Amino acid sequence: MEKIAAKTILTRTKSTAWFGTEYNMNLYRGCTHGCIYCDSRSDCYRNADFEAVKAKDGCLRILRDDLRRKVKKGVVATGSMSDPYNPFEKAELLSRHALELLSAYGFGVSIATKSPLVTRDIDILHEISAHSPVLVKMTVTTADDMLCGLIEPDVAVSSERFGAIKKLSSAGIFCGVLLMPLLPYINDSEDNVLKIVEMAHESGANFVHPGFGVTLRDSQRDYFYSKLDELFPGVREKYQKRYGNTYSCGVPNAKRLHAAFQKKCDEYGLLYKMQDIVAGYKMGYAQPQISLFD
Repeated sequence: MEKIAAKTILTRTKSTAWFGTEYNMNLYRGCTHGCIYCDSRSDCYRNADFEAVKAKDGCLRILRDDLRRKVKKGVVATGSMSDPYNPFEKAELLSRHALELLSAYGFGVSIATKSPLVTRDIDILHEISAHSPVLVKMTVTTADDMLCGLIEPDVAVSSERFGAIKKLSSAGIFCGVLLMPLLPYINDSEDNVLKIVEMAHESGANFVHPGFGVTLRDSQRDYFYSKLDELFPGVREKYQKRYGNTYSCGVPNAKRLHAAFQKKCDEYGLLYKMQDIVAGYKMGYAQPQISLFD
């Protein structure tokens, strides 16, 4: 695996609004999942060779030093730019060893992934949960494995991801579904959304957090449109007519869809609001006092 230089691994988040995390880390750069909608293909991230996964050289040593310098403990997010459980992680073990460091230094973790490989590290997630909050977010965009194979071709299909949620939940790990993005005219049907909620409930998930649309810009949009032409002929024209060059492309039926989604979540007792999910996974952990000088 190719290595790339890195000076730091752990960075402070600008806001805790996204799942209540205080820090962020990315051990890898790039992704092999092949999702046709991925925002990380955008020019602003300066990663032209996006589909080649690279490890950050010396990332575990750098992470250890970063953690040692942090006076304020907190929850560390991972998975924002590159899935921490990409296929190389099975042999590289960078994410596993990073979790061991988080546990040793008293930090919590919030993981976003599409890979069932996360269940390998249930033992360390248990160690972390003894002192700090733990959250696992499994992205699922469709209940149909066949459609999943088209829009997310090189990663575990949805049914396998729900199987991972069931393992995590059975082990007592606070986990749930990131239901995003919903692609207009592709996976934004009410049947699909409600089926995902139902499958989340059956898998023992604690929450389903949705995003009713997709964001598109520059090279990411170009790639997405090329895949629409290949896989869903005629859909590209619908996007261009409705959204033009708009960054945020909300689903046409968002209001009705959200109402049906909310009703089904309430029926199953699933959390879906951000503040409720954060309160849920941090429940029972003392919240550090905020310093004016931090």
